[in-house]
Amino acid sequence: MRITSQLDCLEPNQQVTLTIGAFDGLHIGHQHLIRQLVARARETGVLAAALTFAPHPRRVLSPELRVVLLSTPIERNALLAELGLDLLIELPFTRELAATGAQEFVRMLTGCLQMAELWVGDDFALGRDRSGDRRALQELAAELGFGLHVLPPVLADGQPVSSTRIRLLVEAGQMREAAALLGRPYSLNSVVVPGAQRGRTLGFRTANLRIAPERAMPPNGVYAVWVQLDGERLPGVANLGIRPSFDAGEVLLEVHLLDIERDLYGRELSVLLVERLRGELAFEDVEALKGQVQRDIARAKEILGVGVTTGGG
Repeated sequence: MRITSQLDCLEPNQQVTLTIGAFDGLHIGHQHLIRQLVARARETGVLAAALTFAPHPRRVLSPELRVVLLSTPIERNALLAELGLDLLIELPFTRELAATGAQEFVRMLTGCLQMAELWVGDDFALGRDRSGDRRALQELAAELGFGLHVLPPVLADGQPVSSTRIRLLVEAGQMREAAALLGRPYSLNSVVVPGAQRGRTLGFRTANLRIAPERAMPPNGVYAVWVQLDGERLPGVANLGIRPSFDAGEVLLEVHLLDIERDLYGRELSVLLVERLRGELAFEDVEALKGQVQRDIARAKEILGVGVTTGGG
């Protein structure tokens, strides 16, 4: 997949089938649209393309508000590439771009990009004041000669799948429900940083990760997780929180691999949160903490299907 930050003009005989959006989380609704678009592009011999914006438009239009995201651009782009997309345009989002009218913006797409078809969801709108709604796009399609495909929403439990709905599930700790709408477990990514190394003395080593503040965060607590590292998916248990039994410091994601020893300092990990086991607790003494960790490990092994044994790994 080619990635560009400009509306580069294509070769004279090259056209695109295009979709536009933030694609935060790239959930099953996004995936359905992209798969339909890619199949159509292959059928018609054009490029399958998507246009998104960087930074997220809300950061520019409402800088006073916190933007909460389900995925990093790197995660999203990797998933788009897996779906077979040929071209991704990460257009810089500015106030000037936000002020562009729908007709002017669509003319740019049909001109330089030679957009043959536009694929969108039924709630899609573009341009200044979201003036490029479904009706306006139908008129522009007839005028400018491109095909318009408006897909109905993908439903789960009778309700449309959306990034907003998934964020609420994540923030409520409903990881299995969020995974069903994402098509995969929700993941948090970061580089392992040095910690207090208490895990060594307690009998279970942990890798400590600081999570970017813009990521959607589940409640503090203990989770059964998978850890992706160098193409492997390793079972683990993780604590998200402030460690109230010790320093009650900054929020960290502390990951313990189950029955596996790896040197993880400085490595980037993707931690897939499968199920929340319990909330974060304060313990009276180290022995009480160790006993609870052993129970957490046993429960995580059961959930992940890796066998229940004793010992901290």
